[in-house]
Amino acid sequence: MDSILTDKGIILDDFNPGAVAKKIAGRMKRYRLLKNLTQEGLAKMSGVSLGSLKRFENQYKISLQHLLKLALTLDALDEFHDLFPDKKYQSIDDIIKSRNVKERKRGRNV
Repeated sequence: MDSILTDKGIILDDFNPGAVAKKIAGRMKRYRLLKNLTQEGLAKMSGVSLGSLKRFENQYKISLQHLLKLALTLDALDEFHDLFPDKKYQSIDDIIKSRNVKERKRGRNV
């Protein structure tokens, strides 16, 4: 049985950061192989050390800076632009209301 459990169409692994990192690493590796690149070749092209690239592919751990360099090299950077999307407005009234709301500079202790 897979580690992916479903209940009413919700995949629980989608809420597990380790599982998400594993999926991202697997997709990056497929991109690398589709472009017929070795780990050494991708490391050299991206400026990411070979050790960091191997650690990402095997242990799913990487810095954001290195992940972005790999994505840029593999022509997959566009997806990061949608990571934290701006609010979508439904009407002109929503836009007007949003202009009246003061933007927070820091969070509150709860």
